[in-house]
Amino acid sequence: MFIKSSTTLRNDYNSISKLAHAKKEPVYITRNGEGDLVVMSIEAFEEREAMLDLREKILQAEEQRLAGAETTSLKDAKKRIMERINEKL
Repeated sequence: MFIKSSTTLRNDYNSISKLAHAKKEPVYITRNGEGDLVVMSIEAFEEREAMLDLREKILQAEEQRLAGAETTSLKDAKKRIMERINEKL
């Protein structure tokens, strides 16, 4: 976890930007000693959003499975994927 003051953000934006890009993690900004903001690179933000989206899809699929929705075996799924790939070739 990286914590910087709002004064550092105001006076030395470039160092915080470089830190966020280099570490690919959020940088926590404090104001008067209290947590105030979180800053992160766009790349890190997009990766985090993609991960959350994937988790949501997995959760929905698991809820559907538990509710009795039809499932596909790994063997059948692989077969269908290979068939699609072969269609494209």
